[in-house]
Amino acid sequence: MQAPLDVTVLRSGIPDALPGRSVNVCERGIAAVLAGDLMPGESVGVEVRLAAVGEPLRTKATVRHQEKLLYGLEFTALSEQQRSAIRDWARQARAVTDATELPRPAAKTGIPAGKAEIPAPSATPPGLGLPGKRRKKRRTRTSLIATFVLLLAAFVFWWKWNRGWAELESQHAENSSVEASRAVQVPAEVMQKLLLHRVEPVYPPDARQQHLAGVIAVDVVVGRDGSVESLRALNGPDLLANAAMDALRWWKFEPYRVNGEPAVAETTLAVEFKN
Repeated sequence: MQAPLDVTVLRSGIPDALPGRSVNVCERGIAAVLAGDLMPGESVGVEVRLAAVGEPLRTKATVRHQEKLLYGLEFTALSEQQRSAIRDWARQARAVTDATELPRPAAKTGIPAGKAEIPAPSATPPGLGLPGKRRKKRRTRTSLIATFVLLLAAFVFWWKWNRGWAELESQHAENSSVEASRAVQVPAEVMQKLLLHRVEPVYPPDARQQHLAGVIAVDVVVGRDGSVESLRALNGPDLLANAAMDALRWWKFEPYRVNGEPAVAETTLAVEFKN
């Protein structure tokens, strides 16, 4: 299923937006064509505009595959609400596609049964129209071949991407667990001093209607490059916890250093919601 999207990558603390269009969207990630260069392993922000979905879907992803302008992006932080939105959008898109592909009824000619239509005499002498028809057929055949080649290339890319997905997921889970086990525990006030880019949380309208408020504590693992690698809410209702994590995953820190070398840091950050 295709959808327009924007990809944001932080380089030296400066966000760089790359427009593009997805080749396929699923709950695990996106295969997309982007107007820019990304490197495998880069952490990016993704904003996908799905038809019939109110707000754009914003999440974080990691570049897993790259082939010219075709990229495979793996979601690293996707809430259950966002997964549900993707599933609903996919069902609606398939329903629209199926409806547009239904066979059309044959047009009624109005000729009574048993009577053949007598063609009108042609003003063009026999044989003069054949070259034009041949050129039209040749152009149609060339267009069909080009379309087939493009579809085949997209299918090969999609197949390669999905073929290695299970391996990538297992490697990502293994690497995440190893990094988390090696993380240095850092006080929140120390990490706040290293903060380079901050995104304020959005108060969910449903939470405001329910008069939900309070302070949400979130366990945050920050990678060696200063980007947020994993999040885990420690308290609070899901509406506020998800909103807090949606904001914190875009925070960018100066790398925490141990003996002069960048290290994985784990800290606890607090986000307050006032009704």
